[in-house]
Amino acid sequence: MSRSARLRALINRPEILIAPGAYDPFIARCVEAAGFEAVYMTGAGVSHVRLGQPDLGLLTFTEMVDQAGRIADAVSLPVFADADTGYGNALNVMRTVRAYERAGLAGLHIEDQEMPKRCGHFDSKRVIELGEMTGKIKAALDARVDADFVIIARTDARTALGLEQAMERGYAFEEAGADVIFFESPLSEDELALVGKSFTKPTLANMVETGKTPLLPAQRLQELGFNVVIHPGAVGRFISHQLRDFLARLRAEGSTLSQLDRMADFKTQNDIVGLPQLLEIAKRYES
Repeated sequence: MSRSARLRALINRPEILIAPGAYDPFIARCVEAAGFEAVYMTGAGVSHVRLGQPDLGLLTFTEMVDQAGRIADAVSLPVFADADTGYGNALNVMRTVRAYERAGLAGLHIEDQEMPKRCGHFDSKRVIELGEMTGKIKAALDARVDADFVIIARTDARTALGLEQAMERGYAFEEAGADVIFFESPLSEDELALVGKSFTKPTLANMVETGKTPLLPAQRLQELGFNVVIHPGAVGRFISHQLRDFLARLRAEGSTLSQLDRMADFKTQNDIVGLPQLLEIAKRYES
């Protein structure tokens, strides 16, 4: 089964799919080693690690495709990714879908923000006209070569236009043929429940810790009707929080001796990146 077909099956099963966000191949390998079934490539995370900049639409199409391909190449899991606005009009969206598909991705999402876009949990977002966005969705569907490649349509209209207009957009995206509806930034559990129960297509919940949407367990989201939950920034927030303390102690103490119990050992680190397997393969070609 192709990775896109696997992702589609995971989305359509009764049990909710939990996909942690990864921003580079090493984190993706860690996600796979932890036993998760899919990886989500976070655009905000990629902006943080590749540019050291916030999620304000600064990353280019080329940078995102490159990072997505590297992540997909590093794991056997299906990877689906943030594709921002599709990087332009409907024709750009078609190019984006083809590029992500060639890079080994199983799916992507495009959103209805104006460019330059910004993180879905930032304020002062602006969205494009509904007709333009439904055109982009149709272009994305027409562009894919693999019919199983998952097209996720995201609306940021909740905080830009209000709940009612955001729901109307979700219905329109569904009618346009999107495989999954991604309703960004519901502001309460009641709003999450409305989204989860309102669409015939699968729905995706975005859990941004300390963001605009209440943080709910996967089981509760499943009860509310969601099929997929992503935690795009969780790994990055965890690492940055732990890292600041680690580095402060290293600077103060001049050594890592007191923190060895907080670190992976040399062997574990190399196991994650597949050193034993690569060394075994290399033996086949030794003279």
